[in-house]
Amino acid sequence: MLRGRLIILRVRIAADRSASAFVIACRKGMEYCIPVMSRSTPSSARSRLPVRNGTPPARVAASPQPAIERIETTSSFKHKAYLALKNAIVAMDIYRSRSDIRLDERKLAQDFGISRTPVREAMAQLESEGFVRSVPRRGIYVVRKTKREVIELITAWAALESMAARLITLNAGSEDVAALRSMFTTFQDGELRAHLDEYSEANIEFHQSIIRMSGNRVLIDMAENLFTHMRMIRRKTIVEKDRIDRSIRDHMSIVEALEKRDTARAEQLVRDHALGLADHVEKYADYLD
Repeated sequence: MLRGRLIILRVRIAADRSASAFVIACRKGMEYCIPVMSRSTPSSARSRLPVRNGTPPARVAASPQPAIERIETTSSFKHKAYLALKNAIVAMDIYRSRSDIRLDERKLAQDFGISRTPVREAMAQLESEGFVRSVPRRGIYVVRKTKREVIELITAWAALESMAARLITLNAGSEDVAALRSMFTTFQDGELRAHLDEYSEANIEFHQSIIRMSGNRVLIDMAENLFTHMRMIRRKTIVEKDRIDRSIRDHMSIVEALEKRDTARAEQLVRDHALGLADHVEKYADYLD
């Protein structure tokens, strides 16, 4: 028993000597040593680090903090810039001329009275939607669709709008359908050509209304961006050949089929009307190539 206690005492003495030697070595200039601290060492002493070249190191934060990102204050500016640019592009007759339409980011920012960052972000969104394209070392240009691309757009639109017509005959209210007919009462009795610009807008609203009246949220969302491209094409083609007269006749036939809830006929008429535009582009829209 006595011998065992002596062994334990010797181990403790050896450990104390090793600890003392470690502390002395640190004090003699071993900079990266961690000081030994007893249980009685106050917490403030535990945070002290060795001095290097007479300059104390910077204090380390006591506890980690969450990474807080600055609140994005330009998001509303980005959205407004996006809408303004998109509306401006759609309102342009981009197919009248073959000249490139270049957008000046700096000038747009000045005109909007905002920084270039939200304008740049708006441009990126418009590029993802196919309205502009970025050319390295040259700038950003408004996109003109090729003839083949336009025909593909119209074909996809024909599928969506004909399904919308089908859904209208099954679900839409009579008052909503009657509102479609009222869109064209102004353009009867020879007044059509005198109000060409107004008819062009009524034509666009007619097709938008058919999509909206379907009541199918997925279909409406799919058609939204597609129709923005279609709008620019319809504005250009409505004045070509005999498209005006054919357009109003087709519209009245479509409204009649919807009023009668003739699902198959309404669906077919809407599809044929859209594909008729595709045929027109194929035959006459050489300016797209």
